[in-house]
Amino acid sequence: MKVVVQRSKQASVTVGGEITGAIDSGYVLLVGITHNDTEADAVYAAKKIAGLRLFEDEDGKMNRSIDEAGGGILSISQFTLYGDVKKGRRPSFVEAARPDQAEPLWLRFNDELRHHGLTVETGVFGAMMDVQLVNDGPVTIIVESNGSK
Repeated sequence: MKVVVQRSKQASVTVGGEITGAIDSGYVLLVGITHNDTEADAVYAAKKIAGLRLFEDEDGKMNRSIDEAGGGILSISQFTLYGDVKKGRRPSFVEAARPDQAEPLWLRFNDELRHHGLTVETGVFGAMMDVQLVNDGPVTIIVESNGSK
C-alpha cells in the first residue's frame, strides 16, 4: 500500500457535480493498493498515518498529530500511484490491484482511520473525481506498507 499524505488547509472531492467529501484542516490521502497488499497493510498504514506528527506546535515545530490538531481526513483511492513509466510514454498499471481486491482494502483502511478516532471523508472508489485542495506548507509524505515493497 502506498499513501501520499498531503497536509491541507481545506480540501474537497466532487463526483458528477456533487461533493462527496470535504474537510477543513487535515490530510488529503491518495491511496494506492497493489497485489501483495493485505488487511495487515491497511491496518499498518492507518496506524502510521494516525500517529504522524505533521502539525506545528506552539514553537513552530512539526510535533502534533492530526488528532491533536483537530484535523479531518479526505481519503481518495488512487490506482495511478502504481503507474510504471519506465518503458515508453504511456503508464502501465499492472502493479495496481484489481478493483475487487483494492476496494475492500481501501474501505478497511478508512475504517481503521476511524478506529483511531479520526473523521474520514472519501471520494468514490473507481470514479472520475475532481479534487481541490489547498496545500499547507506544503507538507507531503509518502507512507508505504511492507506489502507494497
